[in-house]
Amino acid sequence: MMQTVDVQKYLDLMSEIKQRTSVIDAFLSGLSNAIFKATTIESTYLQYRKILELIALGSLVAQKDIFSRAYKNFAQYWNAELLIKDMERLNPLFFPEPINQVPSKRPGVMMDLQPRTEDFLTRDDLVKLYKKCGAIMHAGNPYGSTVDYGYYEKMAGYWRDRIVNLLSAHRIRLIGDQNLYLIQMGAPDQPPTHTVFCIKK
Repeated sequence: MMQTVDVQKYLDLMSEIKQRTSVIDAFLSGLSNAIFKATTIESTYLQYRKILELIALGSLVAQKDIFSRAYKNFAQYWNAELLIKDMERLNPLFFPEPINQVPSKRPGVMMDLQPRTEDFLTRDDLVKLYKKCGAIMHAGNPYGSTVDYGYYEKMAGYWRDRIVNLLSAHRIRLIGDQNLYLIQMGAPDQPPTHTVFCIKK
């Protein structure tokens, strides 16, 4: 089993995601803005790109050297398919597994955990959104296709909800660790928490 400090590093990444999601929420609600509409939308998708990188890198966080190499690749390239394939090579179970928590009918059990089957960010969604984030970060070509800010604005809330549904309660496997970790993001003003499920060999 990983040391508590290793799991805490993952929880720290989830805390950062919560903070970046709060920035997105402020933009979407109109509470905050980046002076004019285009820069507000761009700033929103910058947060999405950072969140996607944290999701992809999370399962590697317990292995400093591997995490550092993967992080360097994210910093240098934006080919989402290649980056995700690299994550899968390092940890085939890198992607979080979203969980629904439902009231249990079993005596003495408060909640049952069931796999979430819809309305969450999938691995393919991550690749798609990462590409969209990369595209909006480049200046538009006045002689060619321009950025469709209306599309990005319309989809911003959709992507926010898919990410929240993925991470609100999810299971992960950290690289080098055979155990399962249930991660619960908790209330906005609370830090994420974890529960360990030990897998017997």
